[in-house]
Amino acid sequence: MVDVSQHNLVPEHNVVDEDAVDEVLAEYDIKRTDLPKIKRADPALPDEAEVGNVIEIVRDSRTTDQAVVYRLVVE
Repeated sequence: MVDVSQHNLVPEHNVVDEDAVDEVLAEYDIKRTDLPKIKRADPALPDEAEVGNVIEIVRDSRTTDQAVVYRLVVE
């Protein structure tokens, strides 16, 4: 079987630790539930990701070199 998360077109997905989540939420003045969602079944997620975790996705960007976005893992 092919490991989709290792494909060169799939951006890096990392589970964010709780201290960093608090900093991100404070920076944007939002609640965890305000974050865009990503399903737990998404094949790009790391194996250790659980429902309720926040995922940091680092994408290549033409204008800023790298773009960082955050997603909340849902069922």
